[in-house]
Amino acid sequence: MTITQAQKLVDQWIKKYGVRYFSELTNTAMLMEEVGEVARIMARRYGEQSEKKSDKKKQLEDELADVLFVLICIANQTGIDLEKALEKNLAKKTKRDKTRHKKNKKLK
Repeated sequence: MTITQAQKLVDQWIKKYGVRYFSELTNTAMLMEEVGEVARIMARRYGEQSEKKSDKKKQLEDELADVLFVLICIANQTGIDLEKALEKNLAKKTKRDKTRHKKNKKLK
């Protein structure tokens, strides 16, 4: 699935099951909430914090998909083509950082 296809699929889902998009502000708050759930898994499963029983049921892939879903909602409702935005962003990073990380002694 391309990013463009994902944006269309989410838009169709919203129109069929979600009634309408939540406001941009609500979706931004929801994005932060979902990112927090990813952070909780990362801190407890891959970091130093210990996992609780309730944490073990959480699946990283599901939480990342929640982040992606809400991010796509925000892009859709603000008229952003994420595929074009990502291509532009990668071009910017490539121009800016093409040798920067290779020269970073911390990464060797």
